[in-house]
Amino acid sequence: MMNFVFYNPVKIYFGKGQIAKISNEIPKDATILMTYGGGSIFTNGVYEQVKSALADYKLLEFGGIEPNPRYETLIKALPIIKENHVNFILAVGGGSVIDGTKFISVASFYEGDPWDFLSKGVRAQKALPIGVVLTLPATGSEMNAGAVISREATKEKRSFFSPLVFPRFSVTDPSVTFSLPPRQVANGIVDAFIHTMEQYLTYPVNAPIQDRMSESILITLMEEGPKAIVKPNDYDTRANIMWSATMALNGLIACGVPTDWATHGIGHELTALHGLDHGLTLAIVYPGVMKVMQNEKREKILQYAERVLKITQGTENERIDKAILKTDEFFRSLGMKTRLSENGIGQDTIETIVERFTKPQIVRLGENQSITPEKVRQILIERL
Repeated sequence: MMNFVFYNPVKIYFGKGQIAKISNEIPKDATILMTYGGGSIFTNGVYEQVKSALADYKLLEFGGIEPNPRYETLIKALPIIKENHVNFILAVGGGSVIDGTKFISVASFYEGDPWDFLSKGVRAQKALPIGVVLTLPATGSEMNAGAVISREATKEKRSFFSPLVFPRFSVTDPSVTFSLPPRQVANGIVDAFIHTMEQYLTYPVNAPIQDRMSESILITLMEEGPKAIVKPNDYDTRANIMWSATMALNGLIACGVPTDWATHGIGHELTALHGLDHGLTLAIVYPGVMKVMQNEKREKILQYAERVLKITQGTENERIDKAILKTDEFFRSLGMKTRLSENGIGQDTIETIVERFTKPQIVRLGENQSITPEKVRQILIERL
């Protein structure tokens, strides 16, 4: 096991009725900006629950944060914060709303172009405190310090990290996810699944605790994911998926192990160029990464095949091929179209993405930094 430092200060309120407790965590004299997305919180009862819980506060609102939150939208919140002396932000929504809120929290104190946090690696020195009411399990953003932001003008999608944007608390109530459409449910399941795989399917470092925790998340998602599509109001199923998504990216399973993140890097380009759902891009790319990088990932793919997929028969190569196929089949069982061609994407886009990865400031992808631009091409061609 490799050396590591683990820090996670987020307080989780899990379960039914927990939204009512958010006032316990916000200073009584706070001026709050509530951020949200396209309006689902008005139809699933979440908005009214939040308003009721914060009835004694000065509460402002900033809606319209998109899936794959856009820089151009987020900076419109900054004048509201400054003019009203906002000193707390409450993100009510899924990962996109939370990520956008993290960006707003650091941008509100920055004198330069806030895109510097994503394009130049500028470290935030100050941030507004954040709370979260989660409505879509997927990204794990409710319990981590990362965010991914898109910029429409330049067709870029980039990430930043800062311990200053750990939420002070997150409310995760599975019952508020009952009304989610199947597409969003599937995206969330795939997102959590690939988050886990990015930290698990690399190479062995004798970290059995982390491996088995990852395997338990993967097995749970494969067992519970299809149930959530056909039985959307099953509380226990939703609860297991929600906790899996949180655990997949709160830093715990990454302790002391190598991590990959190539699938996310490539997938972000598909979203930036074509607007594909984040979860869908991961479902498209990941089987290609497994195929092209199977020699480097050989031991862990075989472990995954045996422990998660129960594949024990055949030669090593046959087991690897079957593991890749079954992974792809799992994504497709959730309704994902996992081929580029099925999503109207062809060779031209592949070449555009490859060209982006040839820029000198771009670090090579993969746990060994061995995914060259040519391998990016091979991965995408594999998924045509």
